[in-house]
Amino acid sequence: MTGVQQVTVGPEEGEQRLDRWLKRQFPQITQGLIEKSCRKGEIRVDGGRVKASTRVMPGQMVRIPPLPEGEAAPAPAKPRVAASDAEMIQAAVIWKDQHVIALNKPAGLPSQGGSGQGGRHVDGLSEALMFGYKERPVLVHRLDKDTSGVLLLARTPRVARRLAEAFRHRATRKIYWALVAGVPQPAKGTIRYGLVKAGARGQSEKMRCIHPDEVAKVEGAKRAHTDYAVLERLAGRAAWIALSPITGRTHQLRAHMAEIGHPIIGDGKYGGSAQENLGDGWGAGIGGAVSRKLHLHARSLRLEHPVTGAMLELTAPLPPHMAESWKLFGWSAGDVTEDPFEDT
Repeated sequence: MTGVQQVTVGPEEGEQRLDRWLKRQFPQITQGLIEKSCRKGEIRVDGGRVKASTRVMPGQMVRIPPLPEGEAAPAPAKPRVAASDAEMIQAAVIWKDQHVIALNKPAGLPSQGGSGQGGRHVDGLSEALMFGYKERPVLVHRLDKDTSGVLLLARTPRVARRLAEAFRHRATRKIYWALVAGVPQPAKGTIRYGLVKAGARGQSEKMRCIHPDEVAKVEGAKRAHTDYAVLERLAGRAAWIALSPITGRTHQLRAHMAEIGHPIIGDGKYGGSAQENLGDGWGAGIGGAVSRKLHLHARSLRLEHPVTGAMLELTAPLPPHMAESWKLFGWSAGDVTEDPFEDT
Protein backbone atom coordinates (compact mmCIF):
# COMPACT_ATOMS: atom_id res chain seq x y z
CA MET A 1 0.00 0.00 0.00
CA THR A 2 1.17 3.54 -0.74
CA GLY A 3 0.85 6.38 1.77
CA VAL A 4 -1.42 9.41 1.50
CA GLN A 5 -0.48 11.55 -1.50
CA GLN A 6 -1.22 15.13 -2.49
CA VAL A 7 -1.21 15.48 -6.28
CA THR A 8 -1.65 18.71 -8.22
CA VAL A 9 -3.78 18.66 -11.38
CA GLY A 10 -1.54 19.67 -14.26
CA PRO A 11 -2.30 22.52 -16.69
CA GLU A 12 -3.29 20.09 -19.46
CA GLU A 13 -5.13 17.66 -17.19
CA GLY A 14 -8.02 19.73 -15.91
CA GLU A 15 -11.67 19.99 -16.86
CA GLN A 16 -12.28 16.25 -16.79
CA ARG A 17 -14.11 13.97 -14.39
CA LEU A 18 -12.23 13.14 -11.19
CA ASP A 19 -12.59 9.37 -11.70
CA ARG A 20 -11.13 9.57 -15.20
CA TRP A 21 -8.26 11.76 -14.02
CA LEU A 22 -7.50 9.30 -11.19
CA LYS A 23 -7.46 6.30 -13.51
CA ARG A 24 -4.96 8.04 -15.77
CA GLN A 25 -2.71 8.81 -12.79
CA PHE A 26 -3.12 5.45 -11.03
CA PRO A 27 -3.97 2.60 -13.45
CA GLN A 28 -4.41 0.15 -10.56
CA ILE A 29 -7.32 2.05 -9.02
CA THR A 30 -10.83 0.70 -9.63
CA GLN A 31 -14.06 2.61 -10.11
CA GLY A 32 -15.49 0.98 -7.00
CA LEU A 33 -12.55 2.12 -4.88
CA ILE A 34 -12.85 5.68 -6.21
CA GLU A 35 -16.55 5.91 -5.40
CA LYS A 36 -16.10 4.34 -1.96
CA SER A 37 -13.20 6.68 -1.12
CA CYS A 38 -15.25 9.69 -2.24
CA ARG A 39 -18.21 8.64 -0.07
CA LYS A 40 -15.91 8.25 2.96
CA GLY A 41 -14.22 11.59 2.28
CA GLU A 42 -10.82 9.96 1.77
CA ILE A 43 -10.43 11.51 -1.67
CA ARG A 44 -10.65 15.29 -1.48
CA VAL A 45 -10.05 18.20 -3.85
CA ASP A 46 -8.61 21.37 -2.29
CA GLY A 47 -9.67 19.94 1.06
CA GLY A 48 -13.34 19.54 0.14
CA ARG A 49 -15.45 16.42 -0.27
CA VAL A 50 -16.19 15.43 -3.87
CA LYS A 51 -17.99 12.90 -6.01
CA ALA A 52 -16.43 10.65 -8.63
CA SER A 53 -18.15 12.78 -11.28
CA THR A 54 -16.73 16.09 -9.98
CA ARG A 55 -14.67 17.89 -12.61
CA VAL A 56 -11.13 18.79 -11.58
CA MET A 57 -9.44 22.00 -12.70
CA PRO A 58 -5.76 22.82 -13.38
CA GLY A 59 -3.89 23.71 -10.18
CA GLN A 60 -6.27 21.94 -7.80
CA MET A 61 -4.77 19.68 -5.12
CA VAL A 62 -6.17 16.15 -4.93
CA ARG A 63 -5.75 14.12 -1.74
CA ILE A 64 -5.20 10.44 -2.59
CA PRO A 65 -5.61 7.83 0.20
CA PRO A 66 -3.31 4.80 0.44
CA LEU A 67 -3.63 2.72 -2.71
CA PRO A 68 -2.71 -0.88 -3.52
CA GLU A 69 0.59 -1.10 -5.35
CA GLY A 70 1.12 -2.74 -8.71
CA GLU A 71 -1.46 -3.65 -11.25
CA ALA A 72 -5.03 -4.17 -10.19
CA ALA A 73 -6.61 -7.56 -10.56
CA PRO A 74 -8.11 -7.83 -14.01
CA ALA A 75 -11.66 -6.54 -14.03
CA PRO A 76 -14.39 -8.89 -15.18
CA ALA A 77 -14.62 -8.77 -18.94
CA LYS A 78 -17.33 -6.40 -20.03
CA PRO A 79 -19.71 -7.72 -22.63
CA ARG A 80 -18.85 -6.40 -26.05
CA VAL A 81 -21.38 -4.26 -27.86
CA ALA A 82 -23.91 -6.47 -29.63
CA ALA A 83 -23.74 -6.30 -33.40
CA SER A 84 -27.28 -4.91 -33.62
CA ASP A 85 -26.47 -2.16 -31.10
CA ALA A 86 -23.22 -1.32 -32.88
CA GLU A 87 -25.10 -0.99 -36.15
CA MET A 88 -27.75 1.19 -34.48
CA ILE A 89 -25.33 3.61 -32.81
CA GLN A 90 -23.14 3.89 -35.92
CA ALA A 91 -26.22 4.66 -38.01
CA ALA A 92 -26.96 7.49 -35.57
CA VAL A 93 -23.73 9.33 -36.53
CA ILE A 94 -24.60 12.49 -38.45
CA TRP A 95 -21.10 14.01 -38.58
CA LYS A 96 -17.55 13.16 -37.53
CA ASP A 97 -13.94 14.13 -38.04
CA GLN A 98 -10.74 13.20 -36.20
CA HIS A 99 -11.79 15.26 -33.16
CA VAL A 100 -15.58 15.18 -32.73
CA ILE A 101 -18.47 12.78 -33.33
CA ALA A 102 -22.06 14.03 -33.52
CA LEU A 103 -25.01 11.67 -33.10
CA ASN A 104 -28.72 11.97 -33.68
CA LYS A 105 -29.49 10.20 -30.40
CA PRO A 106 -32.56 7.98 -30.70
CA ALA A 107 -35.46 8.66 -28.35
CA GLY A 108 -35.52 6.10 -25.53
CA LEU A 109 -31.75 5.56 -25.44
CA PRO A 110 -30.13 7.04 -22.28
CA SER A 111 -27.01 9.16 -22.66
CA GLN A 112 -25.36 7.51 -19.66
CA GLY A 113 -25.97 4.54 -17.39
CA GLY A 114 -28.23 4.61 -14.38
CA SER A 115 -30.43 2.37 -12.32
CA GLY A 116 -31.59 -0.55 -14.44
CA GLN A 117 -29.95 0.70 -17.63
CA GLY A 118 -27.08 -1.79 -17.75
CA GLY A 119 -24.71 -1.06 -20.62
CA ARG A 120 -27.30 -0.02 -23.19
CA HIS A 121 -26.75 3.71 -23.28
CA VAL A 122 -24.67 5.97 -25.50
CA ASP A 123 -21.69 5.95 -23.13
CA GLY A 124 -21.82 2.16 -22.88
CA LEU A 125 -22.05 1.76 -26.66
CA SER A 126 -19.22 4.21 -27.39
CA GLU A 127 -16.82 1.31 -28.06
CA ALA A 128 -18.62 0.97 -31.39
CA LEU A 129 -17.74 4.59 -32.18
CA MET A 130 -13.95 4.32 -31.88
CA PHE A 131 -13.47 4.08 -35.68
CA GLY A 132 -9.82 3.04 -35.38
CA TYR A 133 -8.91 5.17 -32.32
CA LYS A 134 -7.38 3.51 -29.25
CA GLU A 135 -9.70 5.20 -26.75
CA ARG A 136 -13.47 5.36 -26.69
CA PRO A 137 -15.00 8.77 -27.40
CA VAL A 138 -16.50 10.51 -24.36
CA LEU A 139 -19.75 12.41 -23.90
CA VAL A 140 -19.39 16.14 -23.28
CA HIS A 141 -23.08 16.85 -22.54
CA ARG A 142 -26.30 14.88 -22.10
CA LEU A 143 -29.86 14.57 -23.36
CA ASP A 144 -32.72 13.08 -21.37
CA LYS A 145 -33.47 9.44 -22.19
CA ASP A 146 -36.66 10.24 -24.12
CA THR A 147 -35.27 13.35 -25.87
CA SER A 148 -33.78 12.72 -29.30
CA GLY A 149 -31.35 14.81 -31.31
CA VAL A 150 -27.85 16.23 -31.56
CA LEU A 151 -25.41 14.78 -29.02
CA LEU A 152 -21.63 15.35 -29.10
CA LEU A 153 -18.75 13.04 -28.17
CA ALA A 154 -15.07 14.00 -28.08
CA ARG A 155 -12.49 11.61 -29.50
CA THR A 156 -9.57 12.79 -27.30
CA PRO A 157 -9.29 14.14 -23.73
CA ARG A 158 -8.00 17.50 -25.01
CA VAL A 159 -11.03 17.99 -27.24
CA ALA A 160 -13.34 16.85 -24.42
CA ARG A 161 -11.98 19.59 -22.17
CA ARG A 162 -12.44 22.26 -24.82
CA LEU A 163 -15.98 21.20 -25.64
CA ALA A 164 -16.90 20.98 -21.95
CA GLU A 165 -15.64 24.53 -21.52
CA ALA A 166 -17.74 25.74 -24.46
CA PHE A 167 -20.90 24.22 -22.96
CA ARG A 168 -20.10 25.51 -19.49
CA HIS A 169 -19.51 29.06 -20.76
CA ARG A 170 -22.60 28.88 -22.99
CA ALA A 171 -20.56 29.41 -26.14
CA THR A 172 -23.02 27.26 -28.07
CA ARG A 173 -26.40 27.77 -29.72
CA LYS A 174 -28.87 24.95 -29.04
CA ILE A 175 -32.33 24.83 -30.59
CA TYR A 176 -34.93 22.21 -29.74
CA TRP A 177 -38.21 21.46 -31.49
CA ALA A 178 -41.25 20.40 -29.49
CA LEU A 179 -44.95 19.73 -29.88
CA VAL A 180 -46.87 21.32 -27.01
CA ALA A 181 -50.48 21.32 -25.90
CA GLY A 182 -52.29 24.54 -26.76
CA VAL A 183 -50.61 27.60 -28.30
CA PRO A 184 -48.36 29.79 -26.11
CA GLN A 185 -49.15 33.49 -25.98
CA PRO A 186 -47.37 35.63 -26.94
CA ALA A 187 -46.00 33.70 -29.92
CA LYS A 188 -42.44 34.53 -28.91
CA GLY A 189 -41.14 35.02 -25.41
CA THR A 190 -38.82 34.19 -22.56
CA ILE A 191 -39.35 32.00 -19.49
CA ARG A 192 -37.23 32.81 -16.45
CA TYR A 193 -38.57 30.57 -13.67
CA GLY A 194 -35.88 29.12 -11.42
CA LEU A 195 -35.70 25.37 -10.86
CA VAL A 196 -35.23 23.21 -7.78
CA LYS A 197 -35.50 19.46 -7.24
CA ALA A 198 -39.05 18.61 -6.24
CA GLY A 199 -38.41 15.34 -4.38
CA ALA A 200 -36.11 14.11 -1.67
CA ARG A 201 -32.71 12.72 -2.59
CA GLY A 202 -32.94 9.32 -4.21
CA GLN A 203 -36.52 9.83 -5.38
CA SER A 204 -37.58 10.18 -9.00
CA GLU A 205 -35.87 13.19 -10.54
CA LYS A 206 -38.35 16.00 -11.10
CA MET A 207 -37.94 19.77 -11.03
CA ARG A 208 -40.20 22.42 -9.54
CA CYS A 209 -40.42 25.96 -10.91
CA ILE A 210 -39.72 28.93 -8.65
CA HIS A 211 -40.73 32.52 -9.41
CA PRO A 212 -37.64 34.53 -10.40
CA ASP A 213 -38.10 36.85 -7.41
CA GLU A 214 -38.06 33.88 -5.02
CA VAL A 215 -35.04 31.93 -6.33
CA ALA A 216 -32.58 33.45 -3.86
CA LYS A 217 -34.86 32.46 -0.96
CA VAL A 218 -35.23 28.77 -1.91
CA GLU A 219 -32.42 26.42 -0.94
CA GLY A 220 -31.00 24.59 -3.92
CA ALA A 221 -32.90 26.66 -6.50
CA LYS A 222 -31.02 27.79 -9.59
CA ARG A 223 -31.91 30.45 -12.11
CA ALA A 224 -33.02 29.19 -15.52
CA HIS A 225 -33.70 30.96 -18.80
CA THR A 226 -35.50 29.60 -21.88
CA ASP A 227 -36.45 31.44 -25.08
CA TYR A 228 -39.35 30.04 -27.12
CA ALA A 229 -41.01 30.79 -30.46
CA VAL A 230 -44.16 29.35 -32.05
CA LEU A 231 -43.39 28.04 -35.54
CA GLU A 232 -46.74 26.47 -36.52
CA ARG A 233 -50.08 25.87 -34.82
CA LEU A 234 -52.90 23.35 -35.05
CA ALA A 235 -55.79 25.74 -34.44
CA GLY A 236 -55.75 26.21 -30.65
CA ARG A 237 -55.05 22.57 -29.87
CA ALA A 238 -51.30 22.30 -30.28
CA ALA A 239 -48.20 24.13 -31.48
CA TRP A 240 -44.82 23.35 -32.99
CA ILE A 241 -42.36 25.47 -31.07
CA ALA A 242 -38.63 26.15 -31.07
CA LEU A 243 -36.88 26.31 -27.71
CA SER A 244 -33.45 27.74 -26.93
CA PRO A 245 -32.14 26.93 -23.43
CA ILE A 246 -29.88 29.80 -22.39
CA THR A 247 -29.05 27.93 -19.18
CA GLY A 248 -28.75 24.13 -19.00
CA ARG A 249 -30.71 22.89 -15.99
CA THR A 250 -32.14 19.41 -15.53
CA HIS A 251 -35.52 19.06 -17.31
CA GLN A 252 -35.46 22.82 -17.94
CA LEU A 253 -37.47 22.87 -21.17
CA ARG A 254 -40.04 20.34 -19.94
CA ALA A 255 -40.61 22.08 -16.61
CA HIS A 256 -40.71 25.56 -18.13
CA MET A 257 -43.31 24.66 -20.76
CA ALA A 258 -45.49 22.95 -18.16
CA GLU A 259 -45.22 25.99 -15.89
CA ILE A 260 -46.64 28.34 -18.53
CA GLY A 261 -49.52 25.93 -19.19
CA HIS A 262 -48.29 24.24 -22.37
CA PRO A 263 -46.68 20.89 -21.46
CA ILE A 264 -44.79 18.96 -24.12
CA ILE A 265 -46.90 16.22 -25.67
CA GLY A 266 -45.93 12.79 -24.34
CA ASP A 267 -44.32 14.15 -21.17
CA GLY A 268 -46.02 12.15 -18.43
CA LYS A 269 -43.77 13.61 -15.75
CA TYR A 270 -44.79 17.21 -16.45
CA GLY A 271 -48.42 16.89 -17.50
CA GLY A 272 -48.28 16.26 -21.24
CA SER A 273 -49.62 12.71 -21.38
CA ALA A 274 -53.40 13.21 -20.92
CA GLN A 275 -55.29 12.24 -24.05
CA GLU A 276 -58.01 14.92 -24.05
CA ASN A 277 -57.14 18.36 -25.40
CA LEU A 278 -59.80 21.00 -24.88
CA GLY A 279 -57.69 23.57 -26.66
CA ASP A 280 -56.52 25.42 -23.57
CA GLY A 281 -53.15 23.73 -23.22
CA TRP A 282 -52.92 22.60 -19.60
CA GLY A 283 -53.67 19.01 -18.71
CA ALA A 284 -53.96 18.30 -22.39
CA GLY A 285 -52.75 15.79 -24.92
CA ILE A 286 -53.58 15.23 -28.55
CA GLY A 287 -54.77 11.63 -28.63
CA GLY A 288 -55.79 9.89 -31.83
CA ALA A 289 -52.94 8.93 -34.13
CA VAL A 290 -50.35 11.04 -32.33
CA SER A 291 -47.70 8.98 -30.52
CA ARG A 292 -47.63 9.11 -26.75
CA LYS A 293 -43.83 9.34 -26.82
CA LEU A 294 -42.16 12.57 -25.73
CA HIS A 295 -42.20 15.13 -28.56
CA LEU A 296 -38.94 16.91 -27.75
CA HIS A 297 -35.99 16.91 -30.14
CA ALA A 298 -32.56 18.60 -30.02
CA ARG A 299 -32.82 19.90 -33.58
CA SER A 300 -29.59 21.85 -34.00
CA LEU A 301 -26.33 22.79 -32.34
CA ARG A 302 -23.96 25.54 -33.42
CA LEU A 303 -20.52 26.05 -31.91
CA GLU A 304 -16.93 26.80 -32.79
CA HIS A 305 -14.92 23.70 -33.67
CA PRO A 306 -12.60 23.01 -30.68
CA VAL A 307 -9.52 22.53 -32.89
CA THR A 308 -9.98 24.22 -36.27
CA GLY A 309 -11.98 27.20 -35.01
CA ALA A 310 -14.43 26.86 -37.90
CA MET A 311 -18.13 27.31 -37.15
CA LEU A 312 -19.74 23.89 -36.76
CA GLU A 313 -23.49 23.71 -37.50
CA LEU A 314 -25.16 20.36 -36.84
CA THR A 315 -28.77 19.47 -37.62
CA ALA A 316 -30.61 16.25 -36.70
CA PRO A 317 -33.72 14.96 -38.55
CA LEU A 318 -36.82 14.36 -36.46
CA PRO A 319 -37.21 10.92 -34.83
CA PRO A 320 -39.81 8.62 -36.44
CA HIS A 321 -42.62 9.31 -33.96
CA MET A 322 -42.29 13.09 -34.33
CA ALA A 323 -41.92 12.83 -38.11
CA GLU A 324 -45.23 10.93 -38.18
CA SER A 325 -46.93 13.67 -36.13
CA TRP A 326 -45.52 16.37 -38.42
CA LYS A 327 -46.78 14.45 -41.47
CA LEU A 328 -50.22 14.11 -39.87
CA PHE A 329 -50.43 17.87 -39.35
CA GLY A 330 -48.99 18.76 -42.76
CA TRP A 331 -45.93 20.47 -41.26
CA SER A 332 -42.56 20.55 -43.01
CA ALA A 333 -39.11 21.58 -41.79
CA GLY A 334 -38.62 23.56 -44.99
CA ASP A 335 -41.52 25.85 -44.10
CA VAL A 336 -39.94 27.39 -41.00
CA THR A 337 -36.73 29.19 -40.10
CA GLU A 338 -34.11 27.02 -38.43
CA ASP A 339 -33.20 29.79 -35.96
CA PRO A 340 -36.12 32.06 -35.04
CA PHE A 341 -33.98 33.63 -32.30
CA GLU A 342 -31.19 34.87 -34.57
CA ASP A 343 -32.17 38.51 -34.30
CA THR A 344 -32.73 38.55 -30.53
